[in-house]
Amino acid sequence: MICRLTSPDGTPASSFAFGTMQFGDRADAAQSRAMYDACRAASITHFDTAHVYTDGKSETLLGGMIGAERDGVLVATKVGYQGGAGAANMRVQFDASRRRLGLEMVDILYLHRFDPETDLAETMACFAELKRAGQIRYMGLSNFAAWQVMKAGAVAARFDLRIDILQPMYSLVKRQAEVEILPMCADQGIAVAPYSPLGGGLLTGKYAQGGAGRLSEDSRYAARYGQEWMAGTAAALAELADELGTSPATLAVAWVAAHPCQPMPIISGRSAEQIAPSLAALDYDLTPELYNRIAALSPTPPPATDRLEERA
Repeated sequence: MICRLTSPDGTPASSFAFGTMQFGDRADAAQSRAMYDACRAASITHFDTAHVYTDGKSETLLGGMIGAERDGVLVATKVGYQGGAGAANMRVQFDASRRRLGLEMVDILYLHRFDPETDLAETMACFAELKRAGQIRYMGLSNFAAWQVMKAGAVAARFDLRIDILQPMYSLVKRQAEVEILPMCADQGIAVAPYSPLGGGLLTGKYAQGGAGRLSEDSRYAARYGQEWMAGTAAALAELADELGTSPATLAVAWVAAHPCQPMPIISGRSAEQIAPSLAALDYDLTPELYNRIAALSPTPPPATDRLEERA
């Protein structure tokens, strides 16, 4: 059975999460607050950040918004993207994250990426100590391959610890997670919170209309989503959305959420207006027939031979 996450007061985690990667950067304080309020109005309870996001401004802004709602929301952050997964580095970063958030306890702590240079026993022992101390409630992994998750899980068990949640990349144009990651999570009972359900914004259709964003401003995103077939998938999704009288972003997010393993897509954006189509996916009636029709717009993923991709 998939791990069911709750906030401290027992409120079930919302079916979507909101990622605050742009708080304090592309979204200023007022825009960030407006997005937080829009998410809460839509009953989003799950908020995701990281130690490395926007030099700490993301965590600081999010922490200032939680206030009296703290017990009813699920707060996740990540450590180890820089400096590795050694216990000392993890603790320094986690302590900084807690100060920024204004929290003694964070619900989910992720290891941001696999560290081949650090013994997993050291990493998992650190997670176990943080959990025993009541400083975290759930342990997660981000940007891990399936074999890395299984290896980490075996080591974690030695410390009476389990992997509760995984954060992979997953969208209509990045479906490699379907090969091993999602089936593994279903088998192991690991919750899934996939990031980039809009393919870095490609699946909103804005780039075909001359819009700007990360794909036009960031060479890494441009390379990640630059294959010709991906643009074709985005165009076909936009045509389908027009036919159905909705937004391609709504279809893209609803499609990710409709996978049988019940993922919680992490939505994000620069403004409340920009995230509105993603929030609309919460209530969108995606029938099995429409799910299959959308899936047919992109290739079935090949075997797991591609290099694991990650984001900061």
